[in-house]
Amino acid sequence: MNVNSEYMMATLRTAVDENDSNSVSKDSDLQLAIVLERREKTEEPLKTVFARRLQKHCFCSSAQIAKASVLRFIPILQWLPRYHLKEWLLGDIMSGLIVGILLVPQSIAYSLLAGQEPIYGLYTSFFSSIIYSFLGTSRHVSVGIFGVLCLLVGQVVDREVAAAGYITEGYSNKTTSFILGRLGNDTAGAGLVCDKSCYAIMVGATVTFTAGVYQVMMGLLQVGFVSVYLSDSLLSGFATGASLTILTSQLKYLLGLKLPRAQGWFTLIKTWFSLLQNMADTNLCDLFTSLLCLLVLVPTKELNERFKTRLKAPIPWELFVVIAATVASHFGCFQEVYGSDVAGTIPTGFLPPQMPSWSLIPAVAVDAFSIAVVGFAITVSLSEMFAKKHGYQVDPNQEMYAIGFCNILPSFFRCFTTSAALTKTLVKESTGCKTQLSGLVTALVLLLVLLLIAPLFYSLQKCVLAVIIIVNLSGALRKFTEIPQMWHVNRVDASIWLITAATSALINTELGLLVGVLVSAFCVLVRTQRAQGLELGRVGTSELYEDLAGYHGIQSQPGIAIFRYESPIYYANQSLFKKCLYHRLGLDPVKEKVHRKKLEKNRKREGQMRAGENRTKGQEAEMTTNVFLPVKSSFHSVVIDCSPVLFLDTAGVNSLKEVYEDYKELGVKVLLAQCNFSVRASLQRGGYYPDNDGEREHVFFTISDAVHYAQCLSGENGACDPHC
Repeated sequence: MNVNSEYMMATLRTAVDENDSNSVSKDSDLQLAIVLERREKTEEPLKTVFARRLQKHCFCSSAQIAKASVLRFIPILQWLPRYHLKEWLLGDIMSGLIVGILLVPQSIAYSLLAGQEPIYGLYTSFFSSIIYSFLGTSRHVSVGIFGVLCLLVGQVVDREVAAAGYITEGYSNKTTSFILGRLGNDTAGAGLVCDKSCYAIMVGATVTFTAGVYQVMMGLLQVGFVSVYLSDSLLSGFATGASLTILTSQLKYLLGLKLPRAQGWFTLIKTWFSLLQNMADTNLCDLFTSLLCLLVLVPTKELNERFKTRLKAPIPWELFVVIAATVASHFGCFQEVYGSDVAGTIPTGFLPPQMPSWSLIPAVAVDAFSIAVVGFAITVSLSEMFAKKHGYQVDPNQEMYAIGFCNILPSFFRCFTTSAALTKTLVKESTGCKTQLSGLVTALVLLLVLLLIAPLFYSLQKCVLAVIIIVNLSGALRKFTEIPQMWHVNRVDASIWLITAATSALINTELGLLVGVLVSAFCVLVRTQRAQGLELGRVGTSELYEDLAGYHGIQSQPGIAIFRYESPIYYANQSLFKKCLYHRLGLDPVKEKVHRKKLEKNRKREGQMRAGENRTKGQEAEMTTNVFLPVKSSFHSVVIDCSPVLFLDTAGVNSLKEVYEDYKELGVKVLLAQCNFSVRASLQRGGYYPDNDGEREHVFFTISDAVHYAQCLSGENGACDPHC
């Protein structure tokens, strides 16, 4: 067979007679071989490919390429000149103002979760809003503080602070100091004294810088497609499990307890054990304030959610609670009288930029990678979701650049890791956001707070910030009520969700993400290993073939078995494919050959015992060479429907060759139908079509063509169909 051609068999209705091309024969079917000449692929030299890609991504090869590269890298330069001032400006300003107002209390609160001072949460939201407005391709996503990432950063910060020798919060209220000899930071200088807060800032900034570098490198390597391997059930389960850990970590602030954050595995269990041990030390003032704030925020948040279609903008109840709690704490002297833990001094303005600690990067590199993957996956999934909803496209690789630089550049100003946040993105969308100009308006609101208002939050109790964090977890925690529905829709996805959530919450947050990815991959592998094998029959007089056992009124074809295997055939499931095929058809050729050999051996033994005059040598030879089909074999041909077979590897091709040869020895023909281009190419490369076997070259467009051909073959051996 020519390596550049393929033989495809098709049954055609024709009015042409074999003997005379002008004569007419009604209702005749003609089996024709269609030869497909394959186009030869011209492979470019590696040098040419490399030069073209280098020219595509180089910024300085020519003025035109440089301009296109700048426009692609900074999307705001593309859409800002085409900005519709009258239609879009009001919506962008309104959404930017509202998100900025909501971000003020949340930024202060989530800095607590990340183990940083409140001012750095404001810094983080400010810088990320500006950078994403310039580099992001999504029009609606709000990039800033995200609870899960804050938790991951906080765990790394607490671990490194404890490893550096600082006394943690639960053991001493005094601030200790530490000589930065371990840091080796060029900006710090040898022998510079840095207290616990300073060191925590340094760790957080270094983690953020490293995560940003990972994300930019992934963008350079064009691996934005990685996001498709993180399924919705995996990300949802991971976020829900992390939300349980966040909730548990904030309970100590609600009770006014000074406890160190649990480290290592089983942090949730350790934290609950520590809380129960120290319950007697609860600060009643903090507990009363927490309950009062919960009584206000929980129902008001539900009201915002219920009436979001009627409200032009959500009411910023969190900001009202923060203002009221700050005033009450200030005039009630809660810190001095009751010992409540407060936010403390929040400076105005900006600190000068500072390089991250290079010597800390090896210690946080693994943690930063998981943080980078989570941040990118959340950002891309939200970007694509809202882009699909509003009818535009986003570039996953550009999103990787955008979120990477949202981490790299702010890390010099002591910020921590950011990503897109669902709650604030929904607020932006619902309040009329049209472009990322709303992000710049949000940055202006935060700038006003940073320059003028921040010091006024000195007396704000940390328990109020913890309440804000807990209330914002309600969306993720509500997923537990959807478990029965998820289980009903798809048990595999529900299992992935449950395993990921349980691992993230009970064992370790980062491990939960890894386990979720491995379980998802394992489920895909199991699905191919446990693929269904169906015996097909004809639906009425149509050319449609469906599962014999699945539908009523399906007719089997006399003498022909039709089999469909609903999976690719590769090394991991090729033996299962053969086993399923033999089981469905009721004829295992390997066992049948063994059975026949035993039968022949027994007959020879009986012949020898009966002593040979009644049995001639010729009769013995005839008995030896005859082929006796077993009674249970009711077919002479097997048609394998390859339409669900997406690909074949070498083991898959060999398994089909073995099936063909094994059945051929029993006098059963094997025909392939509905093979795609990839499968046909694999069959040809794998030697499925030998030059000396014309029968095996037959590959059919449809099952009907294969069935008709098998009927013709049956007719040639006896009852010939006159239409063949």
